[in-house]
Amino acid sequence: MTDILASPSDMPPGGTGGRPPGGQLSDLDLSQYQDALTIQRVLHTAKTIAIVGLSGNQLRASNFVGYYLKRHGYQVIPVNPRETEILGEKSYPSLLDVPVPVDVVNVFRAPDALPGIAREAVTIGASTLWCQFGVINAEGAKIAEDGGLTVIMDRCIKVEHARYVGRMHWLGFNTERITSVRAGLQ
Repeated sequence: MTDILASPSDMPPGGTGGRPPGGQLSDLDLSQYQDALTIQRVLHTAKTIAIVGLSGNQLRASNFVGYYLKRHGYQVIPVNPRETEILGEKSYPSLLDVPVPVDVVNVFRAPDALPGIAREAVTIGASTLWCQFGVINAEGAKIAEDGGLTVIMDRCIKVEHARYVGRMHWLGFNTERITSVRAGLQ
């Protein structure tokens, strides 16, 4: 199997990361998929982001990321066959059903789903395949790269946006308010 991680320390707590249970780690160099200039270029040029695995549950990370991206001006397209609408947007069963051009395919799915998602991303002509933390699959990356897509892997698009677009705040968002008033903000 081609699911891999760079090292055991990259593994999320309590999970196998991108490898099969009992599987061996590969020598995949994730740094090739985490270049700062590439990440910045993608964030500054993208307008439409399809989020595969976007959840309607507000407590899920994918929902918060989708909400954040919408709030910062991106067109967010939910791709989840179990939902009809998420964040006020129509949800599509697959990338192949999305009727508009997509710049970035952001993936919140298990690593073993990545090859199929990468094939769909190539088919629809997306420019970037962005794999969230722990979504690491060498076969999926190769499919996307061979199809001409930029691949970003094991990085959160919300965190990277906050880092490079200057919206980082200790709560995870920019309140655009600085105050020393003890009464608080009105």
